[in-house]
Amino acid sequence: MVAGLLVDVAARTVIWTLALTWKGTACLVNARRCRRTHCRFTGPFYLTMILPVLLLGSGLVTSGLYGWLALGLVIILGSKLIWWATERVRGRFS
Repeated sequence: MVAGLLVDVAARTVIWTLALTWKGTACLVNARRCRRTHCRFTGPFYLTMILPVLLLGSGLVTSGLYGWLALGLVIILGSKLIWWATERVRGRFS
């Protein structure tokens, strides 16, 4: 996703969408396989973050590079917060 910041918006949209789909699906599969607590929450989070990526990429919402950077931070920090909070409350495996 970081490398996607260096390409045009259309390519960035494809790269980020594929990356989020990959991460979200992997988390959901992992949640089912090993029962890791955070995976049950980060999987849907990553898949939900595809919507703002598509909105920025389609031009329906315009914000420039700073908007993409902000969205990237929301994705990274949001997933870390979800990871920390869910495992702190429910334990590592549930």
